[in-house]
Amino acid sequence: MIPADQNISPEELKESTARLSILSNSGLFTMKLIVGVSIGSVSIISEAIHSGMDLLASVIAFISVRKSAEPPDHEHEFGHGKFEDISGLIEALLIFIAAILIIFEAVSKLTGGGHAVIPFEMLMAGIVVMGISATVNWFVSEKLMKVGKDTESIALESDAWHLRTDVYTSLGVFAGLILIQITGITALDSVIAIGVALVILKAAFDLTKRTLHNLIDRSIPERDKDRIKEIICEHSSKYAGFHDLRTRRAGPQIFINFHLVVAGDVSVQQSHDLTDHLESDIKFEYPRSVVTIHVEPCNEGCRRCGSFCNYK
Repeated sequence: MIPADQNISPEELKESTARLSILSNSGLFTMKLIVGVSIGSVSIISEAIHSGMDLLASVIAFISVRKSAEPPDHEHEFGHGKFEDISGLIEALLIFIAAILIIFEAVSKLTGGGHAVIPFEMLMAGIVVMGISATVNWFVSEKLMKVGKDTESIALESDAWHLRTDVYTSLGVFAGLILIQITGITALDSVIAIGVALVILKAAFDLTKRTLHNLIDRSIPERDKDRIKEIICEHSSKYAGFHDLRTRRAGPQIFINFHLVVAGDVSVQQSHDLTDHLESDIKFEYPRSVVTIHVEPCNEGCRRCGSFCNYK
């Protein structure tokens, strides 16, 4: 897909969006930590830890999108796309750590009876901070998700999911602080914090699963493979068949390989022109793809060109 802003490259767009995430997370982390420590709210402190992990994740995402944009070199002849997958896995591990820290702190406070009465003014400050956090993270996550999908960047999409999780947890803490104000039950603070941690754990599990699929060279989704077959079949009258279509993803890049069977009397030049045409058509729909086509001769004298394309 092509970014909406045609004046900058996809790599520049990814970098500028990653910077936006760093700036927003820096501000929210500082604000939550100051307010959370001031009023002694474990749920707000847990949200500060969450934002701190988001900040670290956004820095990792920024570094990974810059690294993945580097051209192939002697040591990385297939490019640097998997740096984004590695960053996604690191981000998932950071989320797991944040959740464990939050649960530990919340359980300690519940069992230790360490819930003091929160002054009204400080409680209202916490409510305002959580409202600001949810609003800012919603807009930033929307931007990250759009650019991530447009540029096929798993690092930015992972960062977007982090912030989207932060939106939901911030809203949970926001509602919880209002309940504390209404009921006066300060133990709700720790209960809310544990709920935040459980949501974070679910996000970490989903992100880990997705990044591992890319790191172990799992095929792209079947709908995309079917679309690639359709593109190949649009030229079925010019060759005798194709087989062994294989795909894998590395960060924003898709690697596509297949064997193309052409009539035995077709010249090398004609075969070359045909594969160039097929590669161009596939890249038009999947611009970050690397296409490798192995040409094989068909010496059977068959006249069934195109019939094999009823593959569904």
